[in-house]
Amino acid sequence: MARRYNDPNPFEEEEVNPFSDPAVRGKPSGQQKFGGGAFYTASVPPATNSRLSPLPPEPADFGYDHGATVDIPIDSATDLKKKERELQSKETELRRREQDVKRREDAAARAGIVLEDKNWPPFFPIIHHDIANEIPIHLQRIQYVAFTTFLGLVFCLLWNFIAVTTAWIKGEGVKIWFLAVIYFIAGVPGSYVLWYRPLYRAFRNESALKFGWFFLFYMVHIGFCILAAVAPPIVFKGKSFTGILSAIDVVGDHVIAGIFYFIGFGLFCLELILSIWVLQQVFMYFRGSGKAAQMKREAARGAVRAAI
Repeated sequence: MARRYNDPNPFEEEEVNPFSDPAVRGKPSGQQKFGGGAFYTASVPPATNSRLSPLPPEPADFGYDHGATVDIPIDSATDLKKKERELQSKETELRRREQDVKRREDAAARAGIVLEDKNWPPFFPIIHHDIANEIPIHLQRIQYVAFTTFLGLVFCLLWNFIAVTTAWIKGEGVKIWFLAVIYFIAGVPGSYVLWYRPLYRAFRNESALKFGWFFLFYMVHIGFCILAAVAPPIVFKGKSFTGILSAIDVVGDHVIAGIFYFIGFGLFCLELILSIWVLQQVFMYFRGSGKAAQMKREAARGAVRAAI
C-alpha cells in the first residue's frame, strides 16, 4: 500500500528544455506506471532548429548622401547689415506716415469734418449714403421717404425724356426733346446737391442751417413738380413736360405718345404727394426740436459777422 501511494502521477507532464542537447531530447524519458500495473514508454521528439535569418542592416543615413555637397548661398555680414538698415528705414517711414494720417484724422474730427466713403449705388459708388447707421432711428422713416422722392424724381425725369422722345419721333419737333434732356441732366444732380444732401446732413448733424437750406430748395422742388404735372403751354406749348395739358394735346394726334404723357402725369402727381408729406414731417420735427430758434440765433450771428 505504501508503494501504491509512492507511485508518480501518470498525468504529470515532464518538463523538456528546448535548448538542451538534441541527442538527449531524443532519448526516452523513462517508464511510467499507471494504477493498473501497466507500463508505457514515453519519448520526446527531437526539436527542430527554427532560428530566423536576421534582416539585412539598414543604412545609417536613411538614403541621404552625406557625401554630396549642397550649395547654400550665404550673404556676407555686410549685406545682412545693409538689408537690416533698409528694413529699419522702411519701418520708420511707415510709422511716420501712420502718425501723419492719424494726426490728420484727429484734426478733421475736431473740426467736425466727416470722412465719407462712396458706397452708393453698390455697382458703381458715386455718393455716400448710409441711413441705417448715420441717421437717428426716430428720423429714419422720414429720411427713407425723402430718399424715395429723390429716386422718384429721377424716374419721373427719365420717363419724361422717354415720352418726349416718342412725341418727337411722331413729329412734335426737336426743341422739346432738347428741353427734356436738359431737365434730366440738370434735375438729377441738382436735386441731390440742393435738397437731399442738406436734409441728410441736417438729420445726421442736427444742423439748423442745413434745415433752412433744405426748406428753401425743397419748396422749389415741389413747385417744379406742380409745373411738370400741369405742363402749361408757356414753354414750347408745354410739350416738354408730360403734364395733363400736354397729354390732352398730344393724345389727339398721337395715341401712343399721349398714353406715355398720361403715365408721366400720374408719376409727377405721385411725386408731388410724397414730397408734400416729407416737407410737412420735416417741418414738424424742425419746430418741435427747437431748431427754429437755433436757426434764428445762427442767422443773427451770421448777419452780425457780415456787418462787422
